[in-house]
Amino acid sequence: MPSGLSILVPAYNEEHTILPILDLLLTTQLPDNMDREIIVINDCSTDMTRYLLDGFAQRHPELPLRIVHQPSNQGKGAAIRQAIAMASMDYLVVQDADLEYDPAEFKILLAPLMAGKADVVYGSRFMGGKPHRILFFWHTVGNKFLTFLSNALTNLNLTDMETCYKMMRISVAQSLRLQENRFGFEPEVTAALAGIPGIRIYEVGISYYGRTYAEGKKINWKDGFRAIYCILKYNIWAKVSSR
Repeated sequence: MPSGLSILVPAYNEEHTILPILDLLLTTQLPDNMDREIIVINDCSTDMTRYLLDGFAQRHPELPLRIVHQPSNQGKGAAIRQAIAMASMDYLVVQDADLEYDPAEFKILLAPLMAGKADVVYGSRFMGGKPHRILFFWHTVGNKFLTFLSNALTNLNLTDMETCYKMMRISVAQSLRLQENRFGFEPEVTAALAGIPGIRIYEVGISYYGRTYAEGKKINWKDGFRAIYCILKYNIWAKVSSR
């Protein structure tokens, strides 16, 4: 398996940011000049995302870029599952297409993995001294509550379970049996990782350049309730039913 980083990009209606994020992902310097591959799963966008992606790929056939267009909208979790199955490098990371997270910080997440200390690294928006855009009070409360509830059932001490930046060894990622199609991916994958005997999970501080709903933010209060359901489902009910 090639030594490098697989960057998984689920995208839905991101016509304003898809090309800038691709430029960043292709120019971000990785440690030891490691290889990279970028796997974009376009989740049946209804704006110009598909055409912008196809045009970019046609102009740059030499780039390590693979693009998949879903025939129907299936959700972020389904897109990530497909991208995980396609990944071929040593490590993989999820990168949203909305510019809220900075790929320049991949090197921070990679450090514990490359040092042989970690199997999984979460990038936390709530630790360290990195820039953090001030936005919604109740989103922060909700994120911290979901992280607390998840921690109580997984016995982890994460500060940001809902973060997009989850980087891990590909052998770990491809061993997971994930089911959630939408934003329930975050609590589901955390529960799955916590259930692996001897798993080494680290957390590092990252910056966060959040956006408003007017700027295209999609997650809402319904996704919060789904996250609670998923925390209970994958940490309690699924374990009880498997006995």
